[in-house]
Amino acid sequence: MKALTPSILAVVICSTFISAPSNASSHREAPNISRFPTLDSTDFYVFNSYEQGKEEYVTLIANYIPLQDAYGGPNYFAMDPDATYSIHIDNDGDAVEDITFAFDFQSILPNDNQGVQLAVGPEGNQRTVSVPLKNVGGVSAGDNSATNFSESYTLSMINGPQRTGVATSLNNTTTGTSTFSKPLDYIGNKTFTSKADYQTYADQFVYNVSIPGCESMAQVFVGQRKDAFVVNLGKTFDLVNYVPVEGDSAPGAGDAGGFPGGITQSADNDDLADKNVTSIAIEVPKSCIVGEGNGVIGSWTTASLPQARILNPNAKFANNAVNGGALTQVSRLGNPLVNELVIGIKDKDTFSTAHPKDDGQFLDYVSHPALPELLNILFKDAVNTTLGANLETLAPTNFPRTDLITAFLTGFAGVNQQATVTPSEMLRLNTNIAATAQNEQSAFGVAGNDLAGFPNGRRPGDDVVDIALRVVMGRLCHPTPVAGEDTDLGLCTPEDASVGTVPFTDGAPVDATMMDSTFPYLATPLAGSK
Repeated sequence: MKALTPSILAVVICSTFISAPSNASSHREAPNISRFPTLDSTDFYVFNSYEQGKEEYVTLIANYIPLQDAYGGPNYFAMDPDATYSIHIDNDGDAVEDITFAFDFQSILPNDNQGVQLAVGPEGNQRTVSVPLKNVGGVSAGDNSATNFSESYTLSMINGPQRTGVATSLNNTTTGTSTFSKPLDYIGNKTFTSKADYQTYADQFVYNVSIPGCESMAQVFVGQRKDAFVVNLGKTFDLVNYVPVEGDSAPGAGDAGGFPGGITQSADNDDLADKNVTSIAIEVPKSCIVGEGNGVIGSWTTASLPQARILNPNAKFANNAVNGGALTQVSRLGNPLVNELVIGIKDKDTFSTAHPKDDGQFLDYVSHPALPELLNILFKDAVNTTLGANLETLAPTNFPRTDLITAFLTGFAGVNQQATVTPSEMLRLNTNIAATAQNEQSAFGVAGNDLAGFPNGRRPGDDVVDIALRVVMGRLCHPTPVAGEDTDLGLCTPEDASVGTVPFTDGAPVDATMMDSTFPYLATPLAGSK
């Protein structure tokens, strides 16, 4: 058995690493945030851009407003104009943001917020009435005249902690203004004619952004996209209502040569195949965000509201509440599913409001995780019966779970660990590792010998649910094949994980070809009607 050294760690994770159940999305992950769906961050992606010619850029995508049905009219899915949506970057390893991109939205009706109005009734008994729909005719690239609702936003860059740092308003160099616009959601194909027409329309809302001290332009886009998250969601949260082990000899083999009764890969297992999300995407030159660290950045997204809200008893479109007080964080996401499957329900709301530097308060949830014990309770007897075995437990027995502490809170040296290590939950990206072209990406990221993918950041096509299940159940305790040799990660031992080499899966496949190959990468949203 070969001992692990830093020089080979960049290759080691070829079949093992996870930072959190990341391709499983944080949809309604905490009791309080379920009351604020417009502030609910569903997924967060950070990766070295793989669009041709963008090798020196990093893309950050924060998805909000979960479980959008494409037909969700008449209001569809606007952002909260009272909130601030933020993407944070820590580039020196102290678990405090050094750069924040803050987005603030405004909802607008034409005609001084009166909206499009129609003359209704015969002459002499006619009334001017505002229409109830967000558009009154077809909409296309270059023609928004039938639009009855729009959203704009401003974008600020804050150097230093968000609450006390120096904020600079960023300019939209495409339009020469300080404001940006968000496209209408994909209402349907009578409004936009076709999927291609909607995408051409949405492409107008990709803007160039000038960042102070940065020689190259950034890009930004905010708008509806197809949800890239793929997961067997309903059955997973129904006490894992399937056998979560690959039923074929290899994924997609169709030979039933795997675990007896195990789930097999099928698009039918993706419960979010018919859902959209709203994406906040920004692509920034690496040189403008890495600071003086080792090129590894930590990143997360938050949404915040003013601390107090007084509802207007006579609400109007532009005046339904008065907000005041300090900006208060209500949503947080780095590695998805941390709040759903790691943090205990009594502390989920606390996690949503916490900052990475304070994550020591959640250490017990990582060092002594409940999920493996739950899986043991649910499946041990069935596994022993099926295999004719007598396993005492399916759950790993190494405590504290040093393997998960490394995965969740510190990163791996030589891959995604910052020069200064402050244990904290965030998505870590090594900007020095070159991007992999879309058609060459492995859905398993570094676990598939693709160092440009998860857990080195996260790309939209990285399938992390399966890796998450395996690592939570102890995969890091077993030697890992590296260049033909078994490599010991030194975090725990095979005796600590009786099922650590089992191919756990939720049966919902995903890969990079399901996405676009250019910014903002997530695919065109689904139409509300055909």
